[in-house]
Amino acid sequence: MQLNEVLTDRQQRELEYHKDHAAANEAVLHEDFSYDVVEPGPRRWWNQYWAMYTYLLEKDLAGKKVLIIGAGFGEDALVLAKVGAEVKAFDLSPDSVSIAQKRAEKESLDIEFRQMAAEKLDYDSDYFDIVVARDILHHVEIEETMSEVRRVLKKGGILCFNEIYSHSITDRIRYSKIVDKWLYPKMTRFIYQQDKPYITEDEEKLSEKDVNSLLESIEILECRKYFNCVVTRIIPERLVLISKLDQALLRVLSVFAPLLGSRVLVGGVVGK
Repeated sequence: MQLNEVLTDRQQRELEYHKDHAAANEAVLHEDFSYDVVEPGPRRWWNQYWAMYTYLLEKDLAGKKVLIIGAGFGEDALVLAKVGAEVKAFDLSPDSVSIAQKRAEKESLDIEFRQMAAEKLDYDSDYFDIVVARDILHHVEIEETMSEVRRVLKKGGILCFNEIYSHSITDRIRYSKIVDKWLYPKMTRFIYQQDKPYITEDEEKLSEKDVNSLLESIEILECRKYFNCVVTRIIPERLVLISKLDQALLRVLSVFAPLLGSRVLVGGVVGK
């Protein structure tokens, strides 16, 4: 049976969107891939992506069985395979999977990529040491996906997720008339350097309720950090000094970080 015969309407729309998205980004196949996030040297503590790998590198990844949920074009799979993890990765989009496979072949990395929906995984139970979800949980049905994550993780396995996020209070401000209809359209090109950012019709930022629900699956919380108060909202991430100040502010105002942040990074041991 073909995957598209059992997709929900939401999944079908995601599939169609990512077909065009992959076609528009085939140029990545001809670009050099950087592993700087796992190479020796100073760490970018203010950056959520670097912070995620700072956490993961503490897990002695060599030989660990790692699952990447929502592989996209394979970036996380490539990086984790490069440091010696045994990586399996999947994505709903066969077009994204195709690009990811070609990039892995170009990098001479042995990674198993498959087309799959996050809500129903075709992996053995109690198999993976680590599951990584970056920028994917806001595209899926969280409850069904987490049920599968708990199933495929070994006892004492690690879940790490790094997701866009908005507290319900700040979300109301974001979608107020003056911001949504006037300010946001004017800021789009400045922040994203394009008129149409990578946002699908059905995606929804994680709320504080979503985060709390995800935390219920974590028995031992090892990492919980919030990022980007004004960065990616009104200031682009490429402005490094402001990004540093932004993250420093969230650290100082840590009690308010869940209200102010627009991205959340969590890692910990999942309870069965």
